[in-house]
Formats: sequence, C-alpha cells, structure tokens
Amino acid sequence: MDSVVPAEITAELTQILSNLVQGDNDIRQNAEQAVNERLAQTPELYLLALAQFAILAELDVMRSFSLVLLRRLLFRLAPAAAANNPHQPRLTLYDHLSSNTLSTLQRLLLHSLSHERAPDVRKKAVDTITDLSKQEMARGRPWHALQLQAFAIAQVQVAEHGVPPAALRESAFRIFAGCPNLVLDLHADGVLGVFQKGLQDTESVDVRHAALLAAVEYLSAADSQQLARSLSLMYPMLETVHLLSQSLSQPSTTTKTVYQHITQFLTTLTPLCTSHPTLFAPHLQLILSFLPQLILPAVDSGPTPTAVVPFPSSASKQSAFEFPPPSAPTTHEPEIDDEAEARSTMRLTALEFMISLSEARPTMVRKNDNWVGVIVRACLEGMGELDEDEDINVWLKEDPSVQSSAADDSPPSLYEQSLDRIACALGGRAVLPPAFQQIPSMLASYDWRARHAGLIAVASIAEGTGKVMMNELGKIVDLVTPMFRDTHPRVRHAACQCVGQLCTDLEEVMQERYHQQLFTVLIPTLEDPEPRVHSHAAAALINFCEGVEHDTLIPYLDPIVERLLQLLNPGGDESLVKRYVQEQAITTLAMVADASEATFAKHYPTIMPLLLNVLRNADKPEHQKLRIKAMECAGLVAIAVGRDIFRPDSATLVELLIRIQKSPVDPNDTQLGYYLISTWAKIGQALGEEFDPYLPLVMPNILKTASAKTDISVYEDDDDDSNTEREGWETVTVDGRTMGIKTSALEEKCQAFETLLIYCSTLGGKYAAYLSQTLEICIPCLKFDFHEGVREASAMLVPRLLDSGKISNTLTTQMVTATFNQLISCIRSEPDSSFLASLYKCFTESLQVIGGPSNLPQEYHIGIIDATKHQLQALADKRRSRANRLAGDPDIDREDIALYEQFEEFELQEMDKLLKDLDRNHPLRIAVSSVRELGVNEWDVEEGEETG
Repeated sequence: MDSVVPAEITAELTQILSNLVQGDNDIRQNAEQAVNERLAQTPELYLLALAQFAILAELDVMRSFSLVLLRRLLFRLAPAAAANNPHQPRLTLYDHLSSNTLSTLQRLLLHSLSHERAPDVRKKAVDTITDLSKQEMARGRPWHALQLQAFAIAQVQVAEHGVPPAALRESAFRIFAGCPNLVLDLHADGVLGVFQKGLQDTESVDVRHAALLAAVEYLSAADSQQLARSLSLMYPMLETVHLLSQSLSQPSTTTKTVYQHITQFLTTLTPLCTSHPTLFAPHLQLILSFLPQLILPAVDSGPTPTAVVPFPSSASKQSAFEFPPPSAPTTHEPEIDDEAEARSTMRLTALEFMISLSEARPTMVRKNDNWVGVIVRACLEGMGELDEDEDINVWLKEDPSVQSSAADDSPPSLYEQSLDRIACALGGRAVLPPAFQQIPSMLASYDWRARHAGLIAVASIAEGTGKVMMNELGKIVDLVTPMFRDTHPRVRHAACQCVGQLCTDLEEVMQERYHQQLFTVLIPTLEDPEPRVHSHAAAALINFCEGVEHDTLIPYLDPIVERLLQLLNPGGDESLVKRYVQEQAITTLAMVADASEATFAKHYPTIMPLLLNVLRNADKPEHQKLRIKAMECAGLVAIAVGRDIFRPDSATLVELLIRIQKSPVDPNDTQLGYYLISTWAKIGQALGEEFDPYLPLVMPNILKTASAKTDISVYEDDDDDSNTEREGWETVTVDGRTMGIKTSALEEKCQAFETLLIYCSTLGGKYAAYLSQTLEICIPCLKFDFHEGVREASAMLVPRLLDSGKISNTLTTQMVTATFNQLISCIRSEPDSSFLASLYKCFTESLQVIGGPSNLPQEYHIGIIDATKHQLQALADKRRSRANRLAGDPDIDREDIALYEQFEEFELQEMDKLLKDLDRNHPLRIAVSSVRELGVNEWDVEEGEETG
C-alpha cells in the first residue's frame, strides 16, 4: 500500500506513539503535548498518519492503539470550539477535514477492515469505522463505499487477504449493528436475506451473535412498515438460543462456553423485549420450549406433599418445589467453579429476558400459566441458593446498618428483586397461585435456606399482589407467624422482614385485622438472644406503627417500651452490632411515641433523660448515627406528649442542639444538617407559639439552607469524575451533558422548607419578622425543578406566609403582586398535573387570605383565566392522544392510564374550585367537565384488566 504522508511524518509519529505507551509519566506527558502541538499545526497530516500507522505498524498492540487514538482525536472538540460558545455548534477536528483528507481517511479504514488479520485490532477498526459512519450520517453524508464493502464481506465465503471469511462476516454485522442507518434505507428483502444468512451461519457462533446484534438494532430503528416486513427475522433470532440449549445435553459440549454464548445471545435480545414486545407474541411457545431448562433444574423429582395451599388453581398441576434444586448435569470436571458461575449468570440472564418481556407486555403473558409458573419457580429456587457453608457467627457479628453492594448483587438477592418485579408486572391473579403452590412446602422444609426463601418470597410479592392477597391474608399470617420460633436465626430474621413488609404493603389491613397475632410474635422477638434478630423485630415494629390506629397500639404499649428500653442498655458492649441495636431501639421508640401520642406520657420521665444523655455524650465519629437518631426521637416524643410535659426539658434540648449546630462540621457527614433542621421543626411543632424566643437562634441557618443554590457539577465527556459515585451525589444527563447534583443538599433544602412551613403555621403573626425574607426565597422555588418536595412545600407555604402577614398587618401590596405574578406564570408553564393541582390550591388559598376575588386586580383575573385555558387545552390534547393510542393498541397497561388520570382529576378538581371562587357561573367550568369526560378510565382497574 502506498504511503499517504511523508516518511518523516511517519517516523516522528512512530516515536510519539511509542512514547505514549511508556510507563514513565514524564515521557508520556511530553508525547501527549507533542500530539496536541502537531494536531494544532497540521491536523490532517497527523490524522492520516495515524490511520496509515493502523495498517503498517508491525505490532498488533500499536495498530490497535493507533485506531483507539484516532477515534478519540477525530471527534475531540477543535481548539476553536473549546471556548464553548453556546451560540455556535460544537465542532470537532473531524468537521475541519477537507474532502480529500476525509476520502483518504475512509479509504485507509476500509483497507484496515478488509486486510487486518488480528481479531482484537479488527474490532478496534470496526469501532472506529462505526463511529465515523454515524458522524457522517448525522451530517447527511452517507458512506456508500462502506455500505457496499460491508454487504460484500457479510456474504464472503472464502478467505481474503489472509483474513478468515467468518471473521470478515462478523465484522460486517458488527458494523451494521453499530450503524443501522447504513441499511435502513435499502430494500428490505435484500437486507433481511443477508441478516437471515448471518443468523443461521453454520461456521461461527460469533457471526450469528454479530448478526443478532445487527438484527436487534435494525428492528429497534425500523419504522412500522419495515417492522411488518421483518417478522421473519424473529424465528432465526431465537433459534440459535434453542440450538445452544439443546447442545448442553451433548457429551462433547464445552458446557461453560455454551452457557456464555447463551448469556450473550439473551443479553442482546432483552432490550428488544422492552422496545418491541409484540414481536415475541407468536413465539412464546417456542421460547417456552427451551428457556425453562436454562432456568429450572434439569431433573424434576415430581410432586412433593405440601401444607394446605391457600390459592388452589390450575397451577397445582405443575411440579412441586424441590430444594435444594438438583444441579445441571456436567460433563467436564475441570474449571467447575467457573462453569458454575457461567451457569448462574446464564440463569439470571434468561430470567431477565422473561421478566423484561412480562413487564413490557403483561397482558400478552399474564394468562399463560406455564410462562408465569416458570418465572415464579425460578425465582423461588434462586432465592434459596444461599451459601450452605455460611458461618452463621460471621453473619451475626456483621454490622447490619452497612448494606453490602456485593450482597445486593448476589444471585439470591437478584432472584428476590425479580420476584418483586414479576408480581408488580402481572399482579396477584397470575402470580399468587404458582407462588403458593411452592411456598408452604418451603416453609416446612428441613433446610433453613428454603424456609428463609419462602418468607422473603411472601415479602417480595406483597406489593404487587396485595389486592388479591388480602382475600387470603389470614392463611398467610398463619403460615408466617410460627416461623418466629424457628431454630435458625436467619429464618427468624426473615420472619421479621416478612411481617414488616406486609405491614407496609398491606398497611392498615394487617394492623387492624391481625394485630393480636403479630404482637404475640413480635414482642417476644424483641428479647431474641441474637442482636441482629431482635433489632430487626424492632424495625418491623416501625412498619407496624406507621399504619396502626392509636387504640390498637395502646394495650401493647407498656411491654413494647419495656423491651425497647432493655435494648438501649449498652451493658458495656461497644460492638458495631450493639450500637446498631441501640440506634434501632431509639428509632422504634420514636415511631411508637408518634403512634401512641399523649398515652406515651407515662414513659416520658424514663426516656427523655436517656435521649438527652445520648446527645450530651455521643460525640465520637462512630456515634454519628446514634446521635441523629436520638435527636429525631426526642423531637417525636416532644410532639407526642405535648408542650406541658415537654416544657421543663425544652431549654436543655435546645441548648444541646445549639451545641451540636455550632460544633465543627464533618465534611463526610451528609445527614446531620438534615436531622438538625428536622428536629428544630419538631420542637417548634411541640412548643407552638412558645417557640417564638428560639426563632433568632434557628432562622439564620434554616433560611441559609432554604436559599442555598443547587450544587451542580458539569462533567466533560473525558472527565473521569463523571464516572465516580460520590456519597450524597447523583449523576444525571441533561441535554446530552452529564451533571452531578448534590442530592444531600437538596434533601436539606426540602427539609428547610418543610420546617419553615411548620414555623409559619404554628406561630402565625409572630412569624412576621421573617415574612419578607421567606417570601423572597419561597416564591422562586415554585419553579424549582430539581426537587419535587421543595416545590410542594413552597406551594403550601405561600398562603401561610400571606396569612401571617395579614394577621400581623405587615403584608404589603408588593408581596401580593409578586406572589400572584409568580403563581400565574407557574400555572401557565407547569407540565406536571400532580404539581399543577398544588399550584391551583395555592392560588385559591392565597386568594382567600387576601379577601377573595374582589381584592385581586383585574389583570390577574385575566392572567389566571388565560393560563387555565392553556392548561385545559393541553390536558384535552393529552386525553385525546391517550384515547387514540388505546384504540390502536388495546394491550396498553390501563393501570398506568388510571394513575395518570387520577393526577389529572386532582388538577381538574382544584381548577374547578378556583373558577367557582372567581365566578360560580364561569363558562370555563363547563370546559372542565368536558375535559373530564374525555378520560378513558371508564372501567374498574385491577391489575391492569378490564372488569366492567
């Protein structure tokens, strides 16, 4: 191949690239500087030299490195664009190449594609070519030469230039996968023919996988007409997985490799389940012919006697749960650990495929008992595959407050999450029968892992199946409560988890109907010999108290508090687990106090001194969580017992909080500020108007937090920090740019607004000294898009502030004008129906504070009516569009529609209230009724099925 750059350029570039891969930092930095200088002076020569080096360099690693570097440099911002002028497009070096240079560059890359023999280097060439092709397409310049060459080598049958034909075919399909636009505008029959041959390639499974990648991308990008003509692709796309699964039974098969190939294929197919689930509808039976054997045990021992099944159905015809599940037959002893890991990954991947399809199109799979049964059974078996050789003493001594990411990603945890997802997707009628075909026998198993899995399974499905589960809740409680007496601590721990989750997901029903059975097992478990178990029982009590009626809790209050106080006694034990138990006991005491209200007063003389003592002495870094739990509990206890009982200790608590507030700030402590503000709010709520003298102490800090600007970091594409997870931060992408937002600061800001709402509501006119400053902070935050809680608290705070000003006679015309100007502006531009309802409510309440519509200038009448017309039109358009989509696709999940319409109904109600206040006979009220009638939710929605 002829050289396209002078020899001296090639020689210099060779030296620079050699220095770039050196381990010496100084040499490498000098080489990087040299690259930047050459690109600034003669960019075209050096880019071409890089492309030529990717062909001529002797070492594979250097050819590969030059392709990676070329790809990075081509699309790096040009020096002129680095100034980041927002009024000009972001141009790259590639945009400044002449047509001759670009043509030569493309020719060199196509030469590398067809001549490169090293597989790793060829993959780098494909990546670079794909990027270049996409950039060309984005600029309206199709790369026809690449299109022709890719189609040619996709069908090649003999080696060319020493490159094996299968390797060439694989490269072609990877190019199609990376840039589907290359084939979207071509005749469908020709494209499909090439893809089908690739999917059925007899020589190489790698070619078949590359063809699958290409086919998935093609279908994902295709329009409706292309999709209709491409249905023939689905069978060969699925058939390879079928063939691979069949090969597992062949003695000559390398099982680990087959597992990896199946994982690879299913991982590629799964995104299509979400984007185009209906493509799989005709193939469900084919899928069920091979997927179950990839997820379920290879041997079925037949039915096992079980306890009474709460949900008898056709599911009982399925084979019963067997634990431990038999292992799949293996033919090769070496690398057994790697093989087991490969099989585990394959099982989870196959399960993810089925669940993704179920979530995307629940109506398509819900009534298929085999489909649902396979998923449920796979989840139950996977949840029971805990480490049989686990050292229980290690588990008992672990710090329960530290959630291990490794544990969350362990297979049993992933199966648990999968069961929760399928229950939420398909609902109780589909999931409960197969689940309770297995769960009773699991709870009766000799193996603690099966009993543990059965309890966690009940907890996992409660959220998604709650409506149906309630019909059999008594039987479920009867199954679960005996497990609190299990001999294994992890099973007792799981029983606490199960009951706590049921109390949350079936709130009020569990507490009202089964409080006696639950307290009978929970209260004794507070005295369990194992700290991890009795602390988890205390945690379950929190869930119970969140939904319990006051009168239901009172008969059990004394034994609960007595046992929680026992857990607070450190007994000289300073272990991590014991400290966690204390933290949990304080948290539970707080919730019990909140639920029992004034009845808790009898325990106040014992508990408040303990909490104050913690705040005095728990000042070490390791006591951070204990201190904030004590703060929170003290505030809730104060509210529960009332100001008369709390008053003698109020000054002491305030003094301790001020000391904590003035102490040096630990930069790693992202919670203290939030809990300080929260506790101040509780003290204010408890003391009411008597909190007035403390306002000067707390308001500067709270106003500062409420007015703080959002801490945002904008990352460039090559900024390593963008990939770094930082505690208290969240990474989001907005308009193609990656930003980090300090979420811990947002939570503090939200808590500050909620505290201001409490102060203003309880203090009334006495809040007047801070009225103007608070309004200046509050009104702009009606448009605070980074946190919904801040906006909601602002909307609730505005009328309270106006009322405080009215009572104290400090409300000015300027304050009223600024308020209503912002409200009208927000109402006009707000796209969120749920917050729009809050804005209308804020407007109505603010209007009432100033004395009604007659005190609102006429221009504001006109402004709010115009904004309401705009929102009614937008809402009508949404509902018409939704109705059209439903008519065209009856399988759309109607439960989602019901949720949207519920938010919209709140909006319409608040809108109508405001119009009624403005003019009882206002014609827009008829328009509100008309928009309401456009709703498509004319059925009872239960688990996404039309029932009437």
